[in-house]
Amino acid sequence: MANLRLRFVHEFKDRHGRTRRYFRRPGQKRVPLPGVPGSDEFMAAYQAALAGEIDRASIGEGKSKSGTITAAVAGYFSSAAFQTLARTTQSTYRGILERFRNEFGHLPIAQLERGHIERIVSERVATPAAANNTLRMIRILMQFAISVGLRMDDPTLNVKPVRTRSEGFYTWTESDIAKFEEVYPAGTRARLAMGLLLYTAQRRSDVVKMGRQHVKDGVLTIRQQKTGTTVEIPIHPELQAIIDATPNSNLTFLVTDFGKPFAAAGFGNLFRYWCKEAGLPTECSSHGLRKAASRRLAEAGCTAHEIMAITGHKTLKEVTRYTAAVDRKRLGQTAMAKIRNRTSSGKP
Repeated sequence: MANLRLRFVHEFKDRHGRTRRYFRRPGQKRVPLPGVPGSDEFMAAYQAALAGEIDRASIGEGKSKSGTITAAVAGYFSSAAFQTLARTTQSTYRGILERFRNEFGHLPIAQLERGHIERIVSERVATPAAANNTLRMIRILMQFAISVGLRMDDPTLNVKPVRTRSEGFYTWTESDIAKFEEVYPAGTRARLAMGLLLYTAQRRSDVVKMGRQHVKDGVLTIRQQKTGTTVEIPIHPELQAIIDATPNSNLTFLVTDFGKPFAAAGFGNLFRYWCKEAGLPTECSSHGLRKAASRRLAEAGCTAHEIMAITGHKTLKEVTRYTAAVDRKRLGQTAMAKIRNRTSSGKP
């Protein structure tokens, strides 16, 4: 119990000295929880009770049969490892694992073998990102299963991800940025949205929260929702001009037509609509501006660590892609300049 710290779980010893555990949510009938915390039996019952399935006869039966993949997934969703993730990450993880559970949930998790995992991945090879995300989530589930004694080994250990040349989200070009600015001048909500994304290099989940309360002495300070990292970003003069030109009586910079802060997903959909109306490539998205901002920082000569201080990345892997690309471009220009100088001097 001390390790899991599950909500609504009440533990006590009865008059015979036996430990009893109940799920007790205010306004609901209490539900007995079988087994010990962390076991598949206990976690399946807890997940069912948490979802409101308080019929005692149904807990632990059907979809949550002990030892199945379904029971393991339910247990992981209730674990501290999952509960402490950011909400956006939880949503992503849940979506992938729910699809996996719907397809294979009735199978015993202890009998899942490497060959099964390889077949699951190969069936998704047409969409490499989806295949690799599925593999990653199954690996996380297997690690949880090992930690609670449902398995002794990890069948995903030697399964290789699908090779892909994709570089992820499309990075906006300078011409893309100029076209958007031409269609949406300063003073419009669309231009403010782009300015916040481009001049802070933050994710949309953080941009929709930004407001005057985060600015002090010309520095915007915000704690990233996804990573928990706090970044301090000096406000660029161009961004300040856009903010000043945009009518807004709210504390939050970006608000809906009803004067309320955006949800991250709703903002993302609206931003894609703005991009479409501006005639930009279909690949243009809000996250692509975060990448464009990183590219600009690299082109300005910022080191990888300086870029990380703005973007909030926790590892060098992502940001070094931008600095490496810029370095290659500069080295190429230098090399060609040397060749031109050598040719113009008449040397062979």
